[in-house]
Amino acid sequence: MSRTLQDVYIVAATRSPVGKAPRGALRTVRPDDLLAHVIRAALAQAPTLDPAAIQDAVIGCARPEGSQGLNVARLAVLLAGLPDTVAGMTVNRFCASGLSAIALAADRIRVGEADVMLAGGTESMSQVPMMGYAPSFSPSVFAEDENIGIAYGMGLTAERVARQWKVSREDQDAFALRSHQRALDAQKNGEFDDEITSVPVTLRAPDLSMGTGLPVQAGIAFSRDEGPREDTSSEALGRLKPVFAAGGSVTAGNSSQTSDGAAVLLLASERAVRDHSLTPLARYVGCAVRGVAPDIMGIGPRVAIPAALAQAGLSLNQIDWIELNEAFAAQSLAVMRDLGLDPDKVNPLGGAIALGHPLGATGAIRAATLVHGLRRRQLKYGMVTMCVGTGMGAAGVFERV
Repeated sequence: MSRTLQDVYIVAATRSPVGKAPRGALRTVRPDDLLAHVIRAALAQAPTLDPAAIQDAVIGCARPEGSQGLNVARLAVLLAGLPDTVAGMTVNRFCASGLSAIALAADRIRVGEADVMLAGGTESMSQVPMMGYAPSFSPSVFAEDENIGIAYGMGLTAERVARQWKVSREDQDAFALRSHQRALDAQKNGEFDDEITSVPVTLRAPDLSMGTGLPVQAGIAFSRDEGPREDTSSEALGRLKPVFAAGGSVTAGNSSQTSDGAAVLLLASERAVRDHSLTPLARYVGCAVRGVAPDIMGIGPRVAIPAALAQAGLSLNQIDWIELNEAFAAQSLAVMRDLGLDPDKVNPLGGAIALGHPLGATGAIRAATLVHGLRRRQLKYGMVTMCVGTGMGAAGVFERV
């Protein structure tokens, strides 16, 4: 029996500030507690909604172990004080985990299985290492040349993309500088204010003023992304050495920052919007995920973006704002050139090189940025897209309403 798909609306969208890992403001904040805090903040944006109306929470996390293991979605739902009836599911698609969580939650609503869903992501790269605590590849990965790309580090794949798509070191550094400049301008102009939820943080440090060195602690309200650097310059970026390959072009300065953060979106059907007197911010249009060779994983958006546009029935020139996650400047520029993306539409507020990349949370963080940005600038269509480890790309389309 065929079903008519329902429209899905975003009625709340918020995120934490992004902290630098491993020594930033969020280093001691557990990712489940951080997610619970952001869930409460999202619900505060929809005060007419009874939390008992939420059927499920789908949360992305790229390293679901340690302090963000044990189904962090369900734990955060309970820590946030939601009714026991609200379920929770953690999903992992590496860097696209947050965007995939939104897509999965939206699909439940679209087919009529739910009316209100939470979706988002959380990641602490301060508390869980990049590869997790006990990474283990199948020996088959190393036995055959066609599989060896699975084991390549992300930086090495960026070097391969830079060579294959002929992206110079100078262009990568210029792109990185622009990311910081745009992010700094956005902070100064208050363009992140609507999307950011302040996080109370207790910081501990030795008291040097009394000469004792004994630890003291102070409470702060963390409300500003830590990544953008005012001291970044072309000269400073040019002095950095390649870190992934001898004679390469990918440096710490033109790569995304390791980070901590969380974001949550509240999704609702048209019926739920009406019944609970909710105010839609945007409409979820659709999402596509496609694969590429693992050794050039950074080019993934090249195949995901056309697929998402075809699914949405839109052309590229109809997209007004593109949040292209900046895993590396090399892959960002390769994607932009390959697809002919307008640089003025891509990351107008900066990207992960400046703002940070808390892996499984990034897709949801960028979605929150996009939803509020479309409304603030009165634009119609926007897209969130990123490359994904082991060779994938993801792209999601949203419409301001």
